[in-house]
Amino acid sequence: MAVDITLLFKASVKTVKTRNKAIGIGFDSTKDEIFKRSRPKSGFSPKAKEVITNITKLKDFLLQHRKDYVSAGSLISSDLTRMTDSERDQIDQDAQIFMRTCSEAIKQLRNEAEKKVTSAQIKEHRGAVLDLIEMYLKGVCKLYSEQRAIRVKRMVDKKRIDMTRFHFVFLPVEKSVSEVLDNTVEHLWEEGRVEDELSPEEIQMFEQENQRLVSEMNSLVDEVRQIEGKVVEISRLQEIFAEKVLQQETEIDSIHQLVVGATENVKEGNEDIREAIKNNAGFRVWILFFLVMCSFSLLFLDWYDS
Repeated sequence: MAVDITLLFKASVKTVKTRNKAIGIGFDSTKDEIFKRSRPKSGFSPKAKEVITNITKLKDFLLQHRKDYVSAGSLISSDLTRMTDSERDQIDQDAQIFMRTCSEAIKQLRNEAEKKVTSAQIKEHRGAVLDLIEMYLKGVCKLYSEQRAIRVKRMVDKKRIDMTRFHFVFLPVEKSVSEVLDNTVEHLWEEGRVEDELSPEEIQMFEQENQRLVSEMNSLVDEVRQIEGKVVEISRLQEIFAEKVLQQETEIDSIHQLVVGATENVKEGNEDIREAIKNNAGFRVWILFFLVMCSFSLLFLDWYDS
C-alpha cells in the first residue's frame, strides 16, 4: 500500500529553506505576494517559528501513521491497511534525515544569535528559545525511537511465533497439544493395546523425544526472553544515542568556534612577529648607518688634523 508522505516532504522542504536562510542563501519570496508585508526587524522569530512548525509536522506525521508503522509482524491487521517493510524503512530514513536537518537549523540559528546579537538580554532570550526548541525536537526523537522499538519487538514476536509453528506443524490447527495427547492416551487405554503395541524400548524412545522437545521449547523461551530484553535495551540505547548526538553537535560547534578563534589569534601573532622582525631589521640598519658615519667622521678628522 502506498503511503502519503506529502506532509513529511513539505516539512523537509521548509526545513531546507530555513537552513538556507540561516546561512544567507535565500530567495525573494515576496514576488509571489499580492499584498507586500513589512519587513520584520529581526529574522530570528520567523525562522524559529518555522522550525517549530516543521517539528510539529514531523510529530503529526509519525502519530498519523503510527498504527500502520508499528503493525509489523501483526497477525490481525488487514492486508489493505498494512504498510510494507520497504515503506517503513523509507519512513525511518526520511525521519532521521529530517531530524538531522532540524538539528542543523537550530545550530545555525544559535550561531547567528551568538555572532550577530550584541545585547546580552536578547542573546539570553534567544538562547532560552533555542533550548526549548531543542527539547521539543528531543521529545519527537524519543517518540520516533519508541515507535521503532515497538516495530522491532513485534517483528521478533512474529519470528518467535513462526518458530513455534514450525516445531508444531504436525499438529492439527483445531486441537491443542494437550488435547491430542489426552485423546491418544485415553484411546490407547480404552483399547487395552498400550502394553501390546508399544515395547519398553519404544516407550523409552518416546520419553527421550518428549524430553528433547521440552528442552528445546525451554531454550526457545529463554532465547525469546533474551531477545525481548535486548530490544528494550536497544530502545534505551537509541534514545541515549539521539540525545548524545545532539549534545555532540553542540560541543562540535563550540569546538569549531574555539578553533576559529585560535586560528585568528595565530594569524595575529604571526603578523606581530613579522612587524617585530621588520622593526628589528630597521633598527639594525640605523645602527649600521650610525657606525659607518662615525667611521667616516673619524677618518675625516684624522685627515683634517694631518
